[in-house]
Amino acid sequence: MKLIVVQFFIISLLLTSSLFVLSNAECGGKCNVRCAKADRTHGECLQDCNICCEKCNCVPSGTFGNKDECPCYRDLQNSKGGSKCP
Repeated sequence: MKLIVVQFFIISLLLTSSLFVLSNAECGGKCNVRCAKADRTHGECLQDCNICCEKCNCVPSGTFGNKDECPCYRDLQNSKGGSKCP
């Protein structure tokens, strides 16, 4: 019985970690699209976008605007009170 519980726990842990990796890959792809025409440097845009995506699990479509598609992404603020997410 204990062996079955341990096996279940290990399988659950592996599945959860693989889902996390997939979500990071999805963020990267969506952030590449989002930052394609960024006014600031592409690297800074990607860094902020990935942080926002990991916290909110979404990135608005397109290269600008559409932030109403993802209220969490829209509402994150930087230390100066401005929008954190590109």
